[in-house]
Amino acid sequence: MLNNRELFLLNTAQTSNSPRMIEIAKAEGVYLYGPNGEEYMDLVSGFNVSNIGHRNPKVIQAIKDQLEKYLHVTVYGEFVQAPQVEFATDLLAVLPKQFESVYFTNSGAEAVEGSMKVAKRLTGRRQIIAAKKAYHGSTQGALSLIGNEEYHTAYAPLLPEIEFITFNNSDDLSLITEKTAAVIIEAIQGEAGVRVPDISYMQALRKRCNETGTLLVFDEIQTGFGRTGKLFAFEHYDIVPDILMLAKGIGGGMPLGAFVASKQVMDVIKDNPMLGHITTFGGHPVSCAAAKASLEVIRENQLVEQVAEKEQLFRTLLQHPKIIEIRGKGLMMCLQLETFDQVYNVSNYCAQQGIMIDWYLHCETALRVAPPLTITNDEIEKACKIILDGIEKYT
Repeated sequence: MLNNRELFLLNTAQTSNSPRMIEIAKAEGVYLYGPNGEEYMDLVSGFNVSNIGHRNPKVIQAIKDQLEKYLHVTVYGEFVQAPQVEFATDLLAVLPKQFESVYFTNSGAEAVEGSMKVAKRLTGRRQIIAAKKAYHGSTQGALSLIGNEEYHTAYAPLLPEIEFITFNNSDDLSLITEKTAAVIIEAIQGEAGVRVPDISYMQALRKRCNETGTLLVFDEIQTGFGRTGKLFAFEHYDIVPDILMLAKGIGGGMPLGAFVASKQVMDVIKDNPMLGHITTFGGHPVSCAAAKASLEVIRENQLVEQVAEKEQLFRTLLQHPKIIEIRGKGLMMCLQLETFDQVYNVSNYCAQQGIMIDWYLHCETALRVAPPLTITNDEIEKACKIILDGIEKYT
């Protein structure tokens, strides 16, 4: 009889020729557990999903409570469903007053697709500008915004009239004109290896969009919900985007995405044509119940307020001559090494020692460090010791 690993390779589509092949039987807090009791501290958070840790009790209870009421009932936006209404209300309460309307989706990529449609529909323009080395998802539209020619060539033709600027380079802002419907940009570039922009750059970007009547769309799919030491990363720059895209950490471990804007912006998809943007499972009631509980956990436990101290502890402990640079903001960090072989070997060593880390799509020479916000100081110290041992051994 085939075991789960063999069935995994046989029956499930693969995304690479070398999957990690670590079998997970259970997850709790900051830990993943294998079928034979193997324990792994999760320093990746399911790629910035498990901000409050795995299987938070309050989230699990909210899921159970909703399971007793109803699951899917109809396509998004037709029936009044309490979990959607309540979470949208809570979410808008922690955002600036300019944000008045939430459209729930299944994922971050779908939030990107919806935002692109809204921007074109509102402005009547077709050009969209994104950043080189960006990552916004893998659907055709979102993939068109990835500033990496290798991915474009493989799946061409993609969307037309997409232009690219260099992230954090103010000289390129002149490319934003009265023909530009939207600039879609990450608050902090994630898959490029955690590139944090200058405050002055983000403020100049906001100013240029205002001058040209261009919508500024922030991708906070990785950075949202406390990851950077603010509830939302745009708060670091003293600006407010026109559209905010969310996913990953929004659902407390359940699949959920959203894009948020003013009523004026969002209302353009209601007619001409009617149902201009629709989703069957977006804003699933169980996911929205989990998201509401997750946001409550973040606020009640003051997790955001603890991020800066934990970031500093990582930075203090992760000192080694082979670490070229530590980049990041809050608990979204990377350790820049010299080669992919070093990253690969250190990552494998850490996994063998019970610490789960990874690397980046557009920056394979850096190690990803993005633990749940609930990680303790003792756990940080333990993780850093093993990471340093791996770097000492394999660099």
